Amino acid sequence: MNRRWEEMTSANPTLFDGPVVVCTGLEWKDSETMVLSWCRATYRLLVLRLDPDHAVPAPSVFVSVAQPTRDGRLLVGRMAASTVGSGRWQLPGGTIEPPTGDGGLDADALARHAARELAEEIGLDLPHRDLELWAVTRGNWGNIGFHFRAPVQAADTLKDAHAALASREIEQGRIPELDRIGFIRSEADIAGLGGPTADFLPVLAALHTKAAARPTGGR
Repeated sequence: MNRRWEEMTSANPTLFDGPVVVCTGLEWKDSETMVLSWCRATYRLLVLRLDPDHAVPAPSVFVSVAQPTRDGRLLVGRMAASTVGSGRWQLPGGTIEPPTGDGGLDADALARHAARELAEEIGLDLPHRDLELWAVTRGNWGNIGFHFRAPVQAADTLKDAHAALASREIEQGRIPELDRIGFIRSEADIAGLGGPTADFLPVLAALHTKAAARPTGGR
């Protein structure tokens, strides 16, 4: 594990071996209650999933934010070259960090983390209570994704927020995590992004299409 991490950080010194949550079990108590068991680890443990000789199951737990626009599209971003997912298109989000002290890891804590990721990657500050838990996915290597849906925003507002954030990051000598943002309307638009995508993106794009087509009922 350490050897693999040293190889990765030699190629990309910006990688950070921070604390992460790893899933150790998942079960449904009933149709509305899912219980996730987890343990604390550091990011370098996750590289063992990529090792052909010593691969170990180390499913990560992450959050993302589905940010819809007023014209019915969904915000996506491309991971910068300095990240592990270089060039990958996905929703704003990231791996969950373990809670501090005696703090728990419940839906409220996940929403707080999702709101923080949206602010750090897009530059949009939203109260975490404005985010609604929308979907849960299980993807490659068993990774567990908790996906939140944010209130509708104007596309220009999101573009301006990301541009301002990127400018601040560059001025301080840092590389923005998302080097580009774009917008998709449906799963069919994903191919036009021109690069690899997160495994959960087609699923959430299809859900977004259904949500956009659903009658509002006057609300």
